[in-house]
Amino acid sequence: MHWLYDWTRDHGLGERWAPLAAETIALLGLTLLAVVAHFLARRVLLRLIERVVRATETDWDDRLVSHRFFHWLAHMVPALVLRLVAPLVLARHAVAAEAVATAAYLYLVVALLLAFNSLLETVLDIYGTTSWADRVPIKPFVQVLQGVAFFAGAMVLLGTLIGRSPAVLLSGLGAFTAVLLLVFRDPILGLAAGIQLISNNMVRRGDWIEVPKFGADGEVTDVSLTTVSVQNWDKTISTIPTYSLLTDTFRNWRGMEESGGRRIKRAVHLDMSSVKFVDAEMLERFKKIRHIQGYLDEKVAEIQSWNREREIDESDLVNGRRLTNLGVFRAYLERYLRAKPEIHPDLTFLVRQLPPSPKGLPMEIYVFSRDQRWANYEAIQADIFDHVLAVIPLFDLRVFQEPTGNDLRELAHRAVGTG
Repeated sequence: MHWLYDWTRDHGLGERWAPLAAETIALLGLTLLAVVAHFLARRVLLRLIERVVRATETDWDDRLVSHRFFHWLAHMVPALVLRLVAPLVLARHAVAAEAVATAAYLYLVVALLLAFNSLLETVLDIYGTTSWADRVPIKPFVQVLQGVAFFAGAMVLLGTLIGRSPAVLLSGLGAFTAVLLLVFRDPILGLAAGIQLISNNMVRRGDWIEVPKFGADGEVTDVSLTTVSVQNWDKTISTIPTYSLLTDTFRNWRGMEESGGRRIKRAVHLDMSSVKFVDAEMLERFKKIRHIQGYLDEKVAEIQSWNREREIDESDLVNGRRLTNLGVFRAYLERYLRAKPEIHPDLTFLVRQLPPSPKGLPMEIYVFSRDQRWANYEAIQADIFDHVLAVIPLFDLRVFQEPTGNDLRELAHRAVGTG
């Protein structure tokens, strides 16, 4: 500055105008220096870093570039230049020097915050490629760090503008605690809920959950600080507050997926009036069914031996033990299902009678399919019950079905015909 002052004075500006001209030239030089620093950082240094990153085999540095981490670091260079040089150039104008330095400092803080945010996004992105990402989501914690960082940055910016220490501002927030709790209610509740969900492994990305209150039934696509996103099977998206998963009931199908099977639980209602003892003609017919040939031979021998030992009079059907078409049918279903490769043999396997009701006698199939994929599961289930409904008449049983309009019309025609 002294040199500029002497130079301008020597060129005839005199004592009055020489300082102003020197400071004007210095400001123009400072501006040019900031522009050059910005150009070198963005156009030269940043591009050089990107070339080096692309040449490496590691992946994390590529993600830093994609999240613009180095981009925001480059923004700090001109701010640092202005911050350091402005007090020297504007030494005779303290107010102007302070204003330029403050503006540069604010810009520096903003660039630093955005660089830190890019770094957190990069960490989250890299973590998302690991095997732990679905089991232990860290997005809520990253969002907390982002919130804390931006809050601290806002305090620094505000304190710089009004000339107060950020500690003084924080100490004065006590009176606004209630307001802050109201404003940040969802993030606070979401953080507490997110910690419980993650620590208890209740929900993670990729889980199939049902939340009846919100009409959600599908796959969890994201677990964040305040919301859980679910893509329903109809391709719609449901957004659920995180804390609602703790206060309301929901169903997680992860256990089914990890078990290796998917449950088939459905009953066929039989007409109880069609249940009867097996006679000789029925027995000969049933022995032609491959699945129960061995069962019938063994069961008939067992029953005959039991009746002989107790000298049972078999002339009356009520005496002793006898096969029923319902029991033979249940035995057939068990062996038919055991023979199907689509049914999981190591999980719960039941063919059982449920309590009779006005709608007949329910015969329930409770098994697990090996294939958990929805379409394949439904196809397996449909094939089973297609077959069951088709073979029921072969066992002299009838499916219970409530009378339809067509049944009533047929009865009316018969009544008219007989009349």
